[in-house]
Amino acid sequence: MDRQNCNNRNECLIIAIASSVVIGIVSAVLTITGIITVTPAFLWVVFGIAVVYLLTAYIISSLRRYDTPRCSKSIISAFIAGIMGAILISVILLGITFPATSALGAVLVGLLLLSLSLIITTISCLVLGNLTNDN
Repeated sequence: MDRQNCNNRNECLIIAIASSVVIGIVSAVLTITGIITVTPAFLWVVFGIAVVYLLTAYIISSLRRYDTPRCSKSIISAFIAGIMGAILISVILLGITFPATSALGAVLVGLLLLSLSLIITTISCLVLGNLTNDN
């Protein structure tokens, strides 16, 4: 039965990664065509969200007195990757100005929104796994 629980979490992780990639690609296309633009205020908000999630994850991990369930480790790794990606890309986009329809800027915006959606979807997977008591 433990294997089935891991498969459910892995399925959630696959869906989270796939949906994040789709969001990243769509946002890159919309950015390159000039339909959406990313403002510095949005970049600061994404940076703040990622830093708060990173600090929260650090505090929770330091307070836990038991091991992380085996099935959650891949989801947590994807969560941390999303946090680090959002922090890194938002800092790059804040530091360097790109023209509105720049290909490199559009790719970075796509990666930024991929990272942000990865944070949100992996947290959803972790909450869903905890609600169903899968370990």
